[in-house]
Amino acid sequence: MAATTDDGYRVRGRLALAEARHALRRRTRRLRRQWRRSLQVRVGVSTLVLSAIVVGLVAMTLVNRVVDGLINAKQRVALAEATSGFTAAQALAGNEKLTSIDVINRLASGVANRGSGPGEGVSLVILGTKPEVAGRAVPDDVLDSSVTPALRRAVLAADARPVYAYTALRHRDGRAEPALAVGAPLLFPTSELYQLYYLFPLRQEEQTISLVRRTVALTGGALVLLLVGIAWLVTRQVVTPVRMAARTAERLSAGRLTERMAVRGEDDLARLATSFNRMARNLQRQIEQLEELSRLQRRFVSDVSHELRTPLTTVRMAADVIHEARSAFSPQVARSAELLQTELDRFESLLADLLEISRYDAGAALLEAEPTDMRALVRRVATAVEPLATRRGSLVQLRLPTSSCVAEVDPRRIERVLRNLVVNAVEHGEGRPVTLSLGQDEGSVAVTVRDHGVGLRPDEVSQVFDRFWRADPARSRTTGGTGLGLSIALEDTNLHAGWLQVWGAPTLGTQFRLTLPRRAGGELAGSPLPLEPRDAPADRLPVPAGRVDG
Repeated sequence: MAATTDDGYRVRGRLALAEARHALRRRTRRLRRQWRRSLQVRVGVSTLVLSAIVVGLVAMTLVNRVVDGLINAKQRVALAEATSGFTAAQALAGNEKLTSIDVINRLASGVANRGSGPGEGVSLVILGTKPEVAGRAVPDDVLDSSVTPALRRAVLAADARPVYAYTALRHRDGRAEPALAVGAPLLFPTSELYQLYYLFPLRQEEQTISLVRRTVALTGGALVLLLVGIAWLVTRQVVTPVRMAARTAERLSAGRLTERMAVRGEDDLARLATSFNRMARNLQRQIEQLEELSRLQRRFVSDVSHELRTPLTTVRMAADVIHEARSAFSPQVARSAELLQTELDRFESLLADLLEISRYDAGAALLEAEPTDMRALVRRVATAVEPLATRRGSLVQLRLPTSSCVAEVDPRRIERVLRNLVVNAVEHGEGRPVTLSLGQDEGSVAVTVRDHGVGLRPDEVSQVFDRFWRADPARSRTTGGTGLGLSIALEDTNLHAGWLQVWGAPTLGTQFRLTLPRRAGGELAGSPLPLEPRDAPADRLPVPAGRVDG
């Protein structure tokens, strides 16, 4: 039972640690995002860091100067007082009527009568060879260990000159405080040698230094915060109009062309807002003009397309009669009847494409999605294009999955997309095989159409879906294309919320990839088939490989 409890504690501990790490990473990501996105945060943090460094350096310099001044002043006073004491002591030692013990007692009495209590004022430490004065200290609670061995050796080698050193004034109760020790030898006519040490406590200087450090720290911290606050306010005055401009620009890009910035004052930011509003007005006027022109063009194309249907029907009826009776005509007239029939077919195809484009431009295209077997649809397209492929000397190859592949699509539109892609591949495939591959995953289906023809240059990849664009304007249209097939295919793909992409390279051919969500209205996260073909030679990669997303 105890082992089970310990395991539970360890599991809870690991969970708590993992949660803490996750929270730390989340907070770190949030801070990084704020650092990247907020100019005000960057300026505030930079001001905080730089001002803290500058104030810290100034504070250190100031405190060091104050400390040096206090210590130097204390040192001068202590040396002067100790030198006077050493001179008086040596004068007493030169009195032949006094023994060394009498001189030492007088010196100790003189220090004791200064009125300083234990741990306060000047202390005296006397070191000698006689037992009764070896290590005598005044006041009594001062230990002779306050004098360091290094200082003793320096005094013995000083030849009657005072020697000083910083030490710790130690008391019998265990207390210790910083002090300045000044020592000198004391020589008697009897050749007895003693050492006198005056200990000057640095308690007041230490308190003063602590006060200065606290004051400088508080003042420096307040100054840093004040600088950060000033920088924050100044930056806010600059950033706020910029943020307003960004929000206004976002609204303009979203189509709200009447949005404008508020103009306050006559400063540089006010002039920026005025210029921005002027630019917005000009853009609005130009966009409205372009929209009106586009509307007129769409209406013109739609009206012309509809108006042409009636005379085209009449011409078609007459052409059919002539075409059926061409055997009774001379060879030249019969050939003309055949050309007339062919060109009427192309004209009808162009007219149908124009009507389809006009429906997309007018937003009248509707998606009629239904569950569709993509394998059957691909086979149907391959069968329909087979006569053309035979005439061009191409072979249409299929690579289909063995399992069922069903997606919610508009079969008429997707079949038209695939037919356009396959016809385009056959026409430009130079008689080489054309391969259709079908793939699927949980959320999407994809079809690739691969040819091995002339291919596309990198600058052509971005134009392949443009209306009426041709890779080679001089190339004849042997299949009667209108130049709108890929544009319509792209519109059909967009209607399904799918992707229509192309890869191409000169002499290596092209590969189109159509990716669709398996359910109508779904979103794509990826494609089950690669865009770059697997049979592309490794030593001849496209420079660069291009792609266009629909």
